[in-house]
Amino acid sequence: MDFLAHLEPLLKTFWFVAIPSSLIFIFQTIMTFVGADSYDGIETDFDGDLGETNAPFQLFSLRNLINFLLGFSWTGISFYTTVSNKPILILISFCVGIIFIFLFFIIIKQVQKLAEDNTFNINNTLNKTAEVYLTIPENKKGKGKIMISVNGSFHELDAMTENNQIPSGAVVRVVKIENNNIIIVESI
Repeated sequence: MDFLAHLEPLLKTFWFVAIPSSLIFIFQTIMTFVGADSYDGIETDFDGDLGETNAPFQLFSLRNLINFLLGFSWTGISFYTTVSNKPILILISFCVGIIFIFLFFIIIKQVQKLAEDNTFNINNTLNKTAEVYLTIPENKKGKGKIMISVNGSFHELDAMTENNQIPSGAVVRVVKIENNNIIIVESI
């Protein structure tokens, strides 16, 4: 690091912050793509739920500190010759560091929107149409089966009717759910 020896103290400080924070950022990025960033290293001697947080974004974290230091240091290095007033340069660098944290927050929020809950919920079948798979006996005298599409996947479910028998291949509509597992249908 002989090139740092001849620099002014403020520029040297920016470089001393930029180099380690950039290396840590590169390491974090590689670990993220490898999938090794999910363990936070917290171990406790008491019963508590530290791993389950509802907050999508933690303001005070190592990742945010590195993001801030990247924005702060590289802005200071980039504008050192352009901005002659050093307190203004430090203020601009500080603001860019805060912007880096804010941008990271926006990116995390957008990525979280990609998460999709595809767990099957029988209540999502109400008022949907289905095809009778096994004949449904009349007046709730027995169960038949229907094939229904919920959230893009097909499910075979027990079904009953309060009316006449419904033959295989008929199209039906779900009218209600009993006991959280039996679907009541009617012919369309």
